[in-house]
Amino acid sequence: MAEPRVEVRRSKRRTRTVTAYREGDTVIVLIPARLSKKEEAHWVQEMQRRLLRSETKRRSPARTSDSALLERCGELSANYFGGQCLPRSVRWVPPMRTRWASCTPVDRTIRVSERLREVPAWVLDYVLVHELAHLLVPGHGPDFWELVHAYPRTERAVGYLEGLSAAAGWGISTVE
Repeated sequence: MAEPRVEVRRSKRRTRTVTAYREGDTVIVLIPARLSKKEEAHWVQEMQRRLLRSETKRRSPARTSDSALLERCGELSANYFGGQCLPRSVRWVPPMRTRWASCTPVDRTIRVSERLREVPAWVLDYVLVHELAHLLVPGHGPDFWELVHAYPRTERAVGYLEGLSAAAGWGISTVE
């Protein structure tokens, strides 16, 4: 894999912090103007490492295919439900108007909106845990939420999804 193009931007107003982000195929590194070339080289390397680690953490391998989604559901079922929630199929579907995902307990199938392909892995995991819980409890009563809250990032993921929906104007509820 080729090294990404790096652009260093020095700022006299920036006094202590170093930041990096991607702009297309270029990594932009913002540094204080006073840093030496040696310090610049160190921070460019360090920020590229941090950016790559951050991007890798966010990407879920489950987003690559339906079979990867099904495999991830098996892992989540083992971790949070003692392996009791194994769906027959899990698949990516075109964006749904009012839901992030849906589950049909009768035939043990789960459908996940394509809108979730780019969310952080922990958010996708929450949605999968939510749908897996429906294989044990069909509604959204207290028993259901007790199961879902076994996933430690439930509240954070719900907030993320509510913010995403509101920002995009989709009107998707995280409860249904």
